[in-house]
Amino acid sequence: MKRSKKLLKRSREILLKYWGHETFRPLQEEIVDGIIYGHDTFAILPTGGGKSVCFQVPGMALDGITLVISPLIALMQDQVDQLTSKGIKAQLITSTMSYREIDIALDNCRFGGVKFLYTSPERLKSDLFIERFKQMPVSLIVVDEAHCISEWGHDFRPAYREISAIRELHPEVPMAAFTASATQKTKEDISKFLVLRSPKKFAAPLNRENLSYHVRASENKLGSIIDYCKNRGQETGIVYCQTRRSVKEVVRQLRAKKINAGFYHGGLSAEDRSYMLNNWMKGSIKIMVATNAFGMGIDKSNVRFVLHFDIPNTLEAYYQEAGRAGRDGASADAIAFWEEKDILTMQKQLESKYPTKERIKQIYSSVCNFLKIAIGSGENETYPLDLRAFTKSFNFSITEVFHALKILQTNDDIFFSESNFQPTRLKYSIGSSALYKFQVGHDSVSSLITLLSRTHTGIFDYFVSIHESELAKRLSVSNAELTRKLEHLEQYGVIDINFRTSLPKISLLHERLPDTYLKLEFSVYEQRRNLENSKLESMIEYIRSSDCRTRVISNYFGGEVENCGNCDRCREEANSNHSFEELIELIPTLLPATMDSLVNRLSIKKEMIMRAIRQLMLEEKIRFEEGNYLTN
Repeated sequence: MKRSKKLLKRSREILLKYWGHETFRPLQEEIVDGIIYGHDTFAILPTGGGKSVCFQVPGMALDGITLVISPLIALMQDQVDQLTSKGIKAQLITSTMSYREIDIALDNCRFGGVKFLYTSPERLKSDLFIERFKQMPVSLIVVDEAHCISEWGHDFRPAYREISAIRELHPEVPMAAFTASATQKTKEDISKFLVLRSPKKFAAPLNRENLSYHVRASENKLGSIIDYCKNRGQETGIVYCQTRRSVKEVVRQLRAKKINAGFYHGGLSAEDRSYMLNNWMKGSIKIMVATNAFGMGIDKSNVRFVLHFDIPNTLEAYYQEAGRAGRDGASADAIAFWEEKDILTMQKQLESKYPTKERIKQIYSSVCNFLKIAIGSGENETYPLDLRAFTKSFNFSITEVFHALKILQTNDDIFFSESNFQPTRLKYSIGSSALYKFQVGHDSVSSLITLLSRTHTGIFDYFVSIHESELAKRLSVSNAELTRKLEHLEQYGVIDINFRTSLPKISLLHERLPDTYLKLEFSVYEQRRNLENSKLESMIEYIRSSDCRTRVISNYFGGEVENCGNCDRCREEANSNHSFEELIELIPTLLPATMDSLVNRLSIKKEMIMRAIRQLMLEEKIRFEEGNYLTN
């Protein structure tokens, strides 16, 4: 007990020293204390709720290393970078790393005083990881984005279901699971498959009183978003799109109207991502147009609005993205813009995510042939995949290949890393004395060796990322000349290096199977497709619902709240003599009539009447002919 009290005091000191806060946010303190006392923990904290602090602070307070399991490379890299910037030792292991890099990183975790090890669930199954993990002084195991363990979650990853096995190597260590949102079924799956032991459970309220939800039908979404952004002046906001193509078009149009906008998607280089993020964080860029790659782990409190140019397919995704507005507690808006054709587009996109089983098997076989992987080989090996060259060679579309690979991942056959850019990473493979002797005898690379040593601490111990353009500029050489110098150092065995790549990567989780042996599980194909259809229907229901937006979201996640009084639906009814349901009953009794006559007779905003008209026409209770609405 005395030890625990000392650790509790230490956790407050850590919060102040490294995070600059004297007190925790709501629920953070209880979660941190529970972990320090050794309890298993299950916490549901909405986006912006400070999840990372809940395990990073106790991870610092406890002796030993904290293993953090997460599904997204970008999210892990962000957190590792943030910890490193605070002077905290953290390591990252991903499928994009070479065996040599992983070997060194794991050794550092055993002997190098590393406090946090981040990795994906797929990495936990390798023999190398298991053997080294046994020897690590582990104090805490954290499962981030824990909803990925459930087929009912919106990002199901089969490898999450095997995480509990890693705990058996350190059975006395507490486990903490975190997610931003979870339905009742997902909550049950998290506790069940992680085998949490009498966990302390925490859940922040779903309703955020300062956040106002709106859905706006538009015949010109882009024009509506431009007008909205103009009217918000210099306020900070995010515009979410589903594709990179949409991001590029939206940001181009915003800039054409002199609106201060940046852009962010998974295909940007590390330098470009850093430039965009840093300028948005400090306010030089006011509006960020982005795919869902933007936002995870990014904490900016003064976002006044989140707009959706493209609406995501699930309420989970929408709730997380919308929740990035108003983290400072001041009023903020989350607005989804949509056109009627968007519904059909979303349905078609979902259909395209499930190529036929025969096509998926054909793509699996073709990928293995393209990568020259023989039947019976390839287990736990990682290969870069040039998607354009592959699709051109085998006459597939990139879209169907992408979705087939995602299904094969869910089927636990491969791990598919979509990350399109990996910087050059290197480390010295000889000691400082040998390096000095080599440097004396090789003038052509001497200045490069000196620059690398001065600018990258730890380069003798682990792989560091370098930015070639910056190095070349400081050395006054071309990028091509810098590459030749690095290749020279590699040839002489001075450095281990993995050159930059923009290619996604595939890891085989078992040896290559003959076509007849590859089986797609029912839960991965038919059941998964039906589940995604159900989630899409819930999203469409949210768009078209006449109920309070907050209530619809809360009911979806199994909660119950009163009407928020703040969303577009609540505001409409507050300013009207009739509820939406009353309008649905009343309007047919007033027909035939024009829209203008209905507005005059009812003394209600035209938008609310139009919404009721659309609902009645959808139910085929009324029709429109020659300028008049008529009953059927």
